[in-house]
This record gives sequence, C-alpha cells and structure tokens, in this order.
Amino acid sequence: VIVHDVNELTEKLFPIVEAMQKHFSAGSGTYYSDSIFFLSVAMHRIMPKEITQIIQVDLDLKYKTNIRDLFDEFDNFSEGAVIGIAREMQPVYRHTFWQYRRENPQTKVGDPPPDGLPGFNSGVLLLNLEAMRQSKLYNQLLEPAMVQKLTEKYHFKGHLGDQDFFTMVGMEHPELFHVLDCTWNRQLCTWWRDHGYSDVFDQYFQCEGEVKIYHGNCNTPIPED
Repeated sequence: VIVHDVNELTEKLFPIVEAMQKHFSAGSGTYYSDSIFFLSVAMHRIMPKEITQIIQVDLDLKYKTNIRDLFDEFDNFSEGAVIGIAREMQPVYRHTFWQYRRENPQTKVGDPPPDGLPGFNSGVLLLNLEAMRQSKLYNQLLEPAMVQKLTEKYHFKGHLGDQDFFTMVGMEHPELFHVLDCTWNRQLCTWWRDHGYSDVFDQYFQCEGEVKIYHGNCNTPIPED
C-alpha cells in the first residue's frame, strides 16, 4: 500500500493544470485547492513510473460485480487510446455546448448516443498511465495554448474539473478514449430532466444491460439489493 499526501499531490499538480482550472472550475478564479479535481488528467506525470495502470473512481459508487473485472477493459483499448471512460448520461453537455451547437447546427457535439457525442462522466476512469506517458498527442493537449485553443473553438466554460477536460478533448480527438459501457458507470442523477431538458432526457439516460456499477451522482439514492 502506498499512501499519497493530498497536499503534496496538489503541489505537483498545480503547475500542470493551473491553465485549465479557469475553464473547468466552478470558481471565478484559479484556486490552488481546485487542482485535486484534475488529478486524473496528469496522473501519469506524478505517479511512479512502475505504476502503469490505475482505476480511479468516485466515492458515490455501489459495486454489483468484482472490480477486478473492470481491469480487463484495459485489454480492449484500441491503439492510441489512453483513457477508458463512460458517456455522460444527462444532457449537461448539450447545455454547455449550446453556443457551438447553435453555430454548427449539423454537429453531433452534445447529441445523445448512440450516434451523438454526449460527453463523458469521470466517475469511473481507467487510466493507462504508460499510454498517457507515451502519447505525444495527449501531452500536447495539456499545454495551456492547446487548452485555450479548444475552449475558444467550442465556446466552452465548465465546472466539473477533469470531466470537462476529457469531454472537450473527446469532441476533438475521440481516438484517445476507450468508451466504457454504461453498465460500468450507471449514473442515477436526473437533475437535468427537471431543468429544461425533459423532452430529450431519456435519450441520454437509458442504459441497457445488467448494471455492474451504480453511480449515485448529485446525491441520488442508490437502489438497495
């Protein structure tokens, strides 16, 4: 067991993610403490080299299967993919990308699955640290100039930390991501159904198959066994 001090991690992270915090944090400024919400983005830069793969999960999860089975998903990564992540199951990014969608009416950005690009949810993450270290493209996308370029292109202003970064990058470079089945991150939050998107909500929220991990995001109760 290796114990990592949060303050030390934040100190290492801050120089790497400082530039993106203003685009993907809830606060108006760039807060030192916020950088912990971007841990996954730069995990490959701060973890020991001998650690090659990590599964990072939120606390509000309930496992219905052996988490060890999730490691098998690393074997399904296509060439060039560095991160495994499930789609966002609410129209949150339909909302966030509203200006880009208005200017590009034919876009799939923010549209529901299976053909659309609904964005990602970072509650369950497979980080292939070795692939992240080796990927020239991925590391270029961490540079402040690239983050600025993409946020301007997509008129993007988010507040969900690493999830926003992965979502925006995924619109531009989907090849960097292995999309996990929704059953590995069955999100339960229905906030957007009651906030202007009831007409399309179910297109995002539906998930076929036996649930392996429930995600009680936005404090949603998780079903009892």
